[in-house]
Amino acid sequence: MTRPAAAPLPGQPQSFVLDRDAAVPEALRGAVLALGNFDGVHRGHAELARVATAMAAERGCAAAVFTFEPHPRTVFKPEQPVFRLTSPEVKLELLAQAGLVGSFVLPFDREIAAVSAESFIDDLLLGRLGAAGLVCGYDFHFGKGRTGSPEMLQARGGARGVPVSVVPPYSWHGEPVSSTLVRTALEAGDVARAADLLGRVWFVRGEIAHGDKRGRDLGYPTANMHLARDCRLRYGIYAVRMKLDGIWRDGVASFGSRPTFDDGAPRLESFLFDFSGDLYGKIVDVVLVAWLRGEAKFDSLDALIVQMDKDSAEARAILARTPPFLR
Repeated sequence: MTRPAAAPLPGQPQSFVLDRDAAVPEALRGAVLALGNFDGVHRGHAELARVATAMAAERGCAAAVFTFEPHPRTVFKPEQPVFRLTSPEVKLELLAQAGLVGSFVLPFDREIAAVSAESFIDDLLLGRLGAAGLVCGYDFHFGKGRTGSPEMLQARGGARGVPVSVVPPYSWHGEPVSSTLVRTALEAGDVARAADLLGRVWFVRGEIAHGDKRGRDLGYPTANMHLARDCRLRYGIYAVRMKLDGIWRDGVASFGSRPTFDDGAPRLESFLFDFSGDLYGKIVDVVLVAWLRGEAKFDSLDALIVQMDKDSAEARAILARTPPFLR
């Protein structure tokens, strides 16, 4: 199977998609590699990045991430897509902020999945990439039949003089942090718990698209964004902040299918307080700060407007108590 040659990802000059035969960038060869899917880049992933950057500092080399796209379950169970917490681009951005300034992205498919664990270590990680060290989580498995394990990495790396550090479960408030826990929180609309597990706010990034313009008639013009098809965020009303041209702006948003109108494809509709302007085509980040209520169907537009006024007042009050974001 032929893949595109290695090329820098948009906005990530030191991140490369690995083609089977592509030359490894010299700036990244010989790095300490942090291995994993890293969906969400939560507190446990940040600990893994910390261990990798510390090892790299000791060895006088760069620290980079080695990850897979798409998520393996998307390949093996396409009918059960994973609720991705971060897009591939945002994932790499967050990992770079955690200290992993370079990244290798391996396109994952059934051909890659059939590579033996031994070949994955010897030929790819230690051979082509010349890893100076490896760091993985306690539950990292890889290779054909998922037979590769942290113990195998340690044994084969040790035989080549390459240190391998296995990071144990990272507990927060007595509970091991995982991407699954974050997904469960978001599916319940508990964005505060998701943020606590992540160690940062959870946000979505996307392009503002044209909608049906109903919000204008209701006195609430909204910025509409289509989220990933696999997004299972709970339908409802949220207090939000949108990063627009480098400035965080407060607002209130609805995520769902608009049962009062059309029960259509779900989308995020954000109304920004004290703002007017053309947002179409802009790429923005929207942080879900707090869940206000579930999605509901109203008998009249007047009843809907009354509730929207209440939602806006509640969102303003919550956001007034929320510290400003630094990112």
